[in-house]
Amino acid sequence: MNSEAPQTCRIPATGITLAYVSRGSGPLVIFLHGFPDTYCGFLPILDRVAAAGYRAVALAMRGYAPSALAPGGDYRIEALAGDVIGLADALGAEQFAVVGHDWGAVTAYAAAHLAPQRVTRLVTAAVPHTGHFLLRMRWQQLRRSSYMLRFQLPWFPEWEIPRDDYRWLEQLIARWSPGWAFGDTELRPLKQNFDEPGRLKAALSYYRQLSGSLISPASRRLVFPAVTVPTRMIYGGRDGCIAPAMFQGQKPHFTAGLDLVAMPDAGHFMQWEQAGRFADLVVGFLM
Repeated sequence: MNSEAPQTCRIPATGITLAYVSRGSGPLVIFLHGFPDTYCGFLPILDRVAAAGYRAVALAMRGYAPSALAPGGDYRIEALAGDVIGLADALGAEQFAVVGHDWGAVTAYAAAHLAPQRVTRLVTAAVPHTGHFLLRMRWQQLRRSSYMLRFQLPWFPEWEIPRDDYRWLEQLIARWSPGWAFGDTELRPLKQNFDEPGRLKAALSYYRQLSGSLISPASRRLVFPAVTVPTRMIYGGRDGCIAPAMFQGQKPHFTAGLDLVAMPDAGHFMQWEQAGRFADLVVGFLM
């Protein structure tokens, strides 16, 4: 599949200029990336989805290049979900599907809560229902998620992560996707993004503002209720970030149905590791 990035489009939405790449025509499918990824992780998937008769759009999440840094530094969950709805509005789509990985999955659930009558289907990857994850976290998962606490420190992560040509980032990816032979092709867009002023702080702000988001009634309504949109959830059997056990017992959180699918030989970055298989799972659920 062709992973060359097409021309980036920019569009004003919800008070911020968002950037995206688009392939194909037909019903809209919005792809949302996570940390420390960029929308480049979805580019190989777009061709297959477009060939199946959809308009496949990969969004650069707010704060990630080439989208704008958030006005006022706002990276709360309600702002992320609002971007998805705003992008669909700007593209003229009344209804649309969402595919989200990592923070993109958190945002996909929130968008489905924000506009359940407009989101037709969800495909999420590598992160369970956000409320389930937060309420069911035990010692094993707390150890895996300790980086989130580390990110709360002021200035230190901004210093540590870029050191030695982003060695910390490479080690993180190796832990989260053990056995994946990633290289410069995968790392280059990540490093280029974080090299731009303000981008690393923006990505860390997703984590730093999470606790504040959970205090906000607006965010809580986008995190804890049951999802009312049909959902396929994909997880990697070798994920070093979120334990496979965290994906069990979620059906009460999905009133329109949950199709839980394991990719046994994949880690956290399954869309990079097994792009063809991931694309098949997306298209198979959309059709």
